[in-house]
Amino acid sequence: MIETERLVLRRWQDADRETFYTHCADPDVMRYFPALMTRAEVDAAIARQDGYATTHGYCFWVAEERATGRMLGFCGLKPGAEGTPLEGGVEIGWRFGKENWGQGFAREAAEASLAWGFANLPVDRIGAITVLANSRSWGLMERIGMVRSVDEDFIHPAIPADSPLNPHITYWKARP
Repeated sequence: MIETERLVLRRWQDADRETFYTHCADPDVMRYFPALMTRAEVDAAIARQDGYATTHGYCFWVAEERATGRMLGFCGLKPGAEGTPLEGGVEIGWRFGKENWGQGFAREAAEASLAWGFANLPVDRIGAITVLANSRSWGLMERIGMVRSVDEDFIHPAIPADSPLNPHITYWKARP
């Protein structure tokens, strides 16, 4: 568990499923993903994160508001996706319900996740990927000190090459 001024980053619980499903069924939240997620896909995503936490000691943790205990979204670290420039490394990622956008929660969670990663993992850098059009996401990457690696822009292997969700761009944050 990681605590910040306003957040607790923690492992997933069964009670998180409904809120996460609501986020993943929202077209605004999922705008830069291939499709809205079904309940079965949400369950599989949570199971993957639980697996990462068990195997690696980290995952995309639930971001919970300390004052209310309300799930806001997720943020954390996971093994870099296969077939991407992050493969073999550590990836940071986040997704928050749109009612929680613009309040600094993602930045607070991302900074805490990066700090945890550099304090606990033997890595020289942590990466992130997003769709070129997702300026909110890569804007946050830049605000937390990540730098774009233009030479590592790529066509995501899980998305058709001609999709508007390609190309993907790559950012890295070096160990401070």
